Amino acid sequence: MATEEYDAGQKLEKLQENLAKVETLSERLIAALSRHRNHDPALNAPSNELFMKAAQAYLAAMMQNPARVLEHQVGYWTKSLKHYIEAQQALAKGEFKAPADPGPKDRRFSNPLWETHPAFNYLKQQYLINSEAIQTAVGDLEGIEDNDRKRVEYFTRQIVDMLSPTNFLGTNPDALEKAIATDGESLVKGLENLVADIEANDGELLVTLADREAFEVGRNIAATPGKVIFRNRMLELIQYSPTTETVHQTPLLIFPPWINKFYVMDLKPQNSLIKWIVDQGFTLFVVSWVNPDAGYADVGMDDYIREGFLTAMAEVRRITGEKQINCVGYCIAGTTLGLTLAHLERAGDKSVKSATFFTTLADFSDPGEVGVFLTDDFVDGIERQSASDGILSKFFMSRTFSFLRSNDLIYQPAIRSYMMGDAPPAFDLLYWNGDGTNLPARMAVEYLRGLCQRDGFAKGDFPVFGNPVRLDGVKLPVCAIACETDHIAHWKGSFNSIRQMGSKDKTFILSQSGHIAGIINPPSKGKYGHYTNDGPMTAPEDWLAGATFHQGSWWPRWGEWLAGHSGKKIKARVPGDSVHPVLCDAPGTYVTARPKA
Repeated sequence: MATEEYDAGQKLEKLQENLAKVETLSERLIAALSRHRNHDPALNAPSNELFMKAAQAYLAAMMQNPARVLEHQVGYWTKSLKHYIEAQQALAKGEFKAPADPGPKDRRFSNPLWETHPAFNYLKQQYLINSEAIQTAVGDLEGIEDNDRKRVEYFTRQIVDMLSPTNFLGTNPDALEKAIATDGESLVKGLENLVADIEANDGELLVTLADREAFEVGRNIAATPGKVIFRNRMLELIQYSPTTETVHQTPLLIFPPWINKFYVMDLKPQNSLIKWIVDQGFTLFVVSWVNPDAGYADVGMDDYIREGFLTAMAEVRRITGEKQINCVGYCIAGTTLGLTLAHLERAGDKSVKSATFFTTLADFSDPGEVGVFLTDDFVDGIERQSASDGILSKFFMSRTFSFLRSNDLIYQPAIRSYMMGDAPPAFDLLYWNGDGTNLPARMAVEYLRGLCQRDGFAKGDFPVFGNPVRLDGVKLPVCAIACETDHIAHWKGSFNSIRQMGSKDKTFILSQSGHIAGIINPPSKGKYGHYTNDGPMTAPEDWLAGATFHQGSWWPRWGEWLAGHSGKKIKARVPGDSVHPVLCDAPGTYVTARPKA
C-alpha cells in the first residue's frame, strides 16, 4: 500500500512539473506567434474562383446527370451504413473487438489498435470511405478544363489528407499511448518542439525534419576536399582536389540549382556524387551560389547567366588552360544551362563540349504536379510578396515543395515531433532539405512568368540578353537523367525537353525513384535501377515501352558517357594557380552564410 501511495505521489509530482512547463511554454508560444509577419494571402491557398468552378461543375452534373450523382451518394451511404451495422453487431456480441476490416492497407494506420480497437477501427474505416467518396466525386466532374481539374483533384487530396484522424491528438493511438506511458511528458516535449520551430521561423510553422545538431557543413557533410578559387557576388567556384594520379583532359563544371544548396551532391562520403566523380578521374569544379537577401532584388535571369554561368565557364577554362569544358545543370540550373548553351550557339561559341541535364524541365507545356502552383492566383501573390520583400523567401518555397508530399514532409514529421515528442532524426538528406535559400525577386518572377507560365524557351521567345533563344538552339552532345517518380520535374516533361533540343547526339536515362533519391543513388547501395533506350526519342511512353531496365545506379553508365567526351588522360591538376590563388577550403563561405533579414 505504501509503495502504491509513493508511486501515486511521484506521478502527481511529475504531472505538476509537466503542467508548470506547459504554462511556461505557452507564454513562449504566444511570444513567438506575435513575431509572425503578415504575407500575401494568395500564397496560402488557390483563389475562390477554383472552388467556384468545382461547385458549378458538380451542380451541373446534378442537373444533367442526376442518376450518376445519386449512384455516388447511394454507394457512399450504403458503405457507411454497412460499416456502422457491422461495428454495432461486433459490440452486441459483448466482445471488445472490431469487425472485419477489408479496406486497403495504409501506412498511416500502422498501429495495431487501428485494426483491433472498435472505436479507432470505426474512425479509420469511415475516414477511408469518406476519402474514397470525395475523390470519386471530384474525379468524375465534367465540364471543367483539364488544368482546373488537376488543381481541384490536388487540393481536394490535400484537404482529405489533412483531415486524417492520425493528425489529431485525440484520435491518434500512438500519441495517446505514449502520453499515458510518459505521464504526459511526451506532450510537453512535443510542445517544446512546436515552440522551438515557431521561434526558429519568426512566427511561422515549419516542421524541423532533421536534427540540426547532428551535422556541420564542412565537417561531416559537404566535406569532400577542395578549394574555393574564385568568388564574385553571385557564386563561389570550388575546385576539388584530385584523388587519382591522372585525370581526363576536359574539366567538368557542375551548376547546382540555386533554389537549394549544392551539397545535396556531397552529403556523406558513401553517397557523395561529387566524391565519386573525382574518384573517376575528372577535374571537377562546382558552383556554390550566394544565398541572396533583399539587396539582390533586381538580379534577374540574365545576371545568373552572365555573372554565374558564363563567368564560371570562363574561369574554369582559364584555370585549366582548356578551350572546351563539359557542363552539368541540375533542375533550374539545367534549364538555365540550356538557355546559356542556346545563346552560345547563336554567338558561335564552342567552348562547351558536352552537357548533362539532371531532372531538368525546359518545356513547361505540361509542368506536371508542380503546375498546380504555377497559375496566376499563386504567381500574382508571389510577385506582390517578392516586390515587397526583395526576395522570394525560402520559407514559401520550402512549404510549397513540402505540400507536394504532405504526408511524408508535413503530417508524419509533425506527428512525431509535436504529438510524440520525438527528436528529429539525424538524416543528412533531410538536413539539407531544411537548409534552404532565397530567390531574388526579379529572377523569381522572370522564371515563373517567362519560363513556367509562358513556356518561353520551348516557344522560342524567352530572351537572353535581349534576344530570344530556342530549345533547338542546343546542338552539342547531351545526356539527360530524369527520375521516374519525380514530383518537381516529371520525367515525361524532361524527356520532351531533351527531345526538342537540336543535338544529334542525345542520351536519355530514366532513373527509378524521385527528384533527389533518383539522382543521389550511389552504386554501392545497389538500390534503384534505371532504363535506357538507344532508339529514337519519339513519345515518352513509346520510349519507355521499348526501354531496357538495368539493375543499379546510372552513375557508372553516365561516367562512361562523360569519359567519352573528356579526352585523353593527363597529370592530375592541383586546385588554383598563380592567377587564381586559393581563397578558402571547400565548401566555402556562401554555403553557410546567413543572408540579412
